[in-house]
Amino acid sequence: MTDLSQPSSVLQKRSRPRITIPFAAIEPLLAALDVAIIVIAGELGAVLYQVTLGSGLAEIGAAPTGLGLVASLGYVLMAHCLGLYRYSDLFGRPRDGRRIWASWAVAILILIVVLFLFKAGADVSRGAVVGFFALGGLGLVSARPIAKRWLGGSLMKGSIRGRRAVVIGCRNELALQAPDVLLFRFGIDEAARIVLPSGREAGWMPAQFQSSLVEQVRETPADEIVLALPWSQPHEIEHLLKLLRVFPLPVRLLPDRDVSTVLGRQMSMPQALYMVEVQRTPLMPFERFAKRALDIVVAALAMVMLTPLLILAAIAIKLESKGPVIFRQQRHGFNGKPFMIFKLRTMKVLEDGAAVVQATQRDPRVTRVGRVLRRSSIDELPQLWNVLLGHMSIVGPRPHALVHDYEYGRVIANYAFRHHVKPGITGWAQVQGYRGGTPRLELMERRITLDLWYVNNWSLILDVTIILRTVFELTRQRNAY
Repeated sequence: MTDLSQPSSVLQKRSRPRITIPFAAIEPLLAALDVAIIVIAGELGAVLYQVTLGSGLAEIGAAPTGLGLVASLGYVLMAHCLGLYRYSDLFGRPRDGRRIWASWAVAILILIVVLFLFKAGADVSRGAVVGFFALGGLGLVSARPIAKRWLGGSLMKGSIRGRRAVVIGCRNELALQAPDVLLFRFGIDEAARIVLPSGREAGWMPAQFQSSLVEQVRETPADEIVLALPWSQPHEIEHLLKLLRVFPLPVRLLPDRDVSTVLGRQMSMPQALYMVEVQRTPLMPFERFAKRALDIVVAALAMVMLTPLLILAAIAIKLESKGPVIFRQQRHGFNGKPFMIFKLRTMKVLEDGAAVVQATQRDPRVTRVGRVLRRSSIDELPQLWNVLLGHMSIVGPRPHALVHDYEYGRVIANYAFRHHVKPGITGWAQVQGYRGGTPRLELMERRITLDLWYVNNWSLILDVTIILRTVFELTRQRNAY
């Protein structure tokens, strides 16, 4: 049997096969295997008992299947409590026989109690129960080493995958966290490893290295970020967290060298439980799915209903002035990744890049048709296509020009948190009256405060409420110019 309690160079060089199993699915799969063994044992016990008595198999009925399901439920719960599905046990070499028989004995006791409470004991033969107990116990004990050998081989071949993570830390702490250790102890599949520079001052990191770190994390497909830093230096952890706030990914802190020494002496809890979540993801997978479903439905219906209005607006733009009907500009989206936003052209200029000036009241750059489109927000309708493409959401923080993101990101705390969700056509700040330009810094700060409140308090009902309030807000035309 493969012992993975120590790092293995073979695992670090493993190739990923086409079909893989999520690390989180190992426990449910083993539990399902145990359930199948117990149900089959119940059927075989009844068959052998009837054969021994010389009775027909037609008298067995469905009772053995029911007994197997009841007993398997008790066994799985007890086995989970005794750690039989724990990662450290599955990939190591502990003796499982005693715990398996103890769990199975408790499961049979639970079965007997259930039969007594439902007064069904007379319908079940004692000989069949004894045979069930013997066959079930032998099957469970025999299957465990086979399953563990298969898991060990699958891990070495790369057939088991964990949560993809970017691992960031100092060289001393990372030396403890080889890729196989991260996988079998914490369920982490290392997607990239970033070693922080040594000899740095407290809370300091070269600006060039910070930019490189952010770029590497952004370009690496990952589900989370994992930090390997000494717990005795919270200032370094906080400094790195400030840098990572731009990413809408959970950030977790691994047990350091001192804590791992203590954890190595205990077996009551898996080490994965000692990872500290220092930054949570704003939306869970199901919440992201629900939000995306709402976006597609609303955007598709709006496109169908508003296409005649878009055509009329395009004709008016073309008749009044020369230039393209659609204005394109780079914006930062989810996770800070740039995308091209679409708007109806309302100005005589097409500003993008290092110099973008916000529109003001009676701005001479705005055309007459553009003034009407901006007041009614019709110029924003092409962004429905951005929503369908997945660049934007119907509701979210309004995206700013790149130059403004860089400017306000330096002077407004937690500005980067806006990119933890997709930017929106409308948002909480807009229905609160902060629509249009922000000529003063305090106006932008208030808008960002409302955006961050939305990110931290998102719900599907909130999105629907903002959509309905946006319709009312458009009739007021506050701060629209």
